[in-house]
Amino acid sequence: MNYDLCFDPAAYEVRQTELEGVSARYRAFEGILYCAAPVDPIQKLNLYVPEDYYAGAQHNGYTLHTAPIFLPNTVGGYLPGPADCPGPDRFGHPNAALCALAHGYVVACIGVRGRTSGHRNTEFFEGSKAAASETETGRSVGKAPAFVVDLKAGIRWLRHNKAQLPGDTERIITNGTSAGGALSALAGASGNSEAYAAELAAIGALEERDNVFAANCFCPIHNLENADAAYEWMFCGYDDFSTLRMSVKDGKVVQKGTTGTQTERQKQISRELKALFPAYLYSLGLKDAAGHPLTLDENGNGSFLEAVKAAVQQSAQRELETHHTAQKLSKLAVKGSEVEQQTYLTIKDGRVTALDWDGFRGAILRMKTAPAFDALDMMSPENEEFGTESIERCHFTAYSQAYDTAGGTLAEPELIAKMNPLTFIGKADTAKHWRIRHGAYDRDTSLAIPFILATILQNHGFDVDFAYPWGLPHSGDYDLDELFDWIDGLCR
Repeated sequence: MNYDLCFDPAAYEVRQTELEGVSARYRAFEGILYCAAPVDPIQKLNLYVPEDYYAGAQHNGYTLHTAPIFLPNTVGGYLPGPADCPGPDRFGHPNAALCALAHGYVVACIGVRGRTSGHRNTEFFEGSKAAASETETGRSVGKAPAFVVDLKAGIRWLRHNKAQLPGDTERIITNGTSAGGALSALAGASGNSEAYAAELAAIGALEERDNVFAANCFCPIHNLENADAAYEWMFCGYDDFSTLRMSVKDGKVVQKGTTGTQTERQKQISRELKALFPAYLYSLGLKDAAGHPLTLDENGNGSFLEAVKAAVQQSAQRELETHHTAQKLSKLAVKGSEVEQQTYLTIKDGRVTALDWDGFRGAILRMKTAPAFDALDMMSPENEEFGTESIERCHFTAYSQAYDTAGGTLAEPELIAKMNPLTFIGKADTAKHWRIRHGAYDRDTSLAIPFILATILQNHGFDVDFAYPWGLPHSGDYDLDELFDWIDGLCR
């Protein structure tokens, strides 16, 4: 079948959406196919444009042709991410698409495949909207690296139609949370890389550039092949855990918490994985802002640890001065995270002068048992992500493959590399501007993982705005006003 991949400026309807004081009147171009050989119904995009741009109006200094193009995705847990639309988020508040439209951005929502594409799913993860639209075809067509291939194909469609498309295709900003944050980072890091050429050709992606201007990443779950070691570097010796699993039932998100203590075998795995982390960190050659090496000794102590601690301490200081989380994000914040109540912090004369790392780790509590990501029985979401159309699940670390309990196989190194943004930084047309946020109380991955991403980007000369927002768990889109201020500072 031949598909027309040209933008039709007449194929729209005008809508008005109002929610909690956020209002937007806009043209909605929906269900647009962005590739010539789709393999799943999710491979479509929605485009939204402030209506008054067509009457010559301006928003925040932008016009119809100069407005940045904001790309929010709905990926969570490496599940499929259907194209979003302006409206409520899962809490009933205005979502990023609606807020961005009201601010004057052109919004492009690109639907992408995920690990369960072709199969019914009842799981739910932060950032996800998969349960709303999954279809059952029986074909596993969404395994790695499908989600980034689809996003790139959608970006290529935007560039292909730039002559008639509203917005500035050289000012594309990606946004995502959790695995969606990883997708945003991958798109930002790997612009125009030949690594995905075969996969892009297979779905009939257009021959255009797919690099982006900037990437915003909320708590990105990435660098998966090193995430287990990083997790145990942070939590080894702290064996009590508290896990929250979510599912979708009757259209609502249901939460179920589990608490416990690691087994003796899990404690051993924790120690062994922790021992792997210093060598990995050394291999990166990270440096601080002054050019000093960031390293760890065999016990996991050193300048890298001190740098992470300093960033957490800075977060506590900001909260002490502003009480931003306590006043504006109290419903989202972890209970009992009020900065003045933390005994592991030393506060004198309005200054956070010290942070007890052991006390901090004990307070926030590990979420996952060892190994956190590449499960020995291959039952983690990430194991499913690294499967193939014929193999449901695969390992992605040498450690878990060595101690496999389910007869699993190791994913190909090339595939693992395609899923890690660090593979591409400085080697592809990497986005020049980055904003990375990871809650100080986020236990889904180690605090080391986003810190490494931010530091590598900085070491390569890219513009990076990085922070651990105080008291926040695994979450995203909680500071859209600040995000838009950041975008405006880059684009106006």
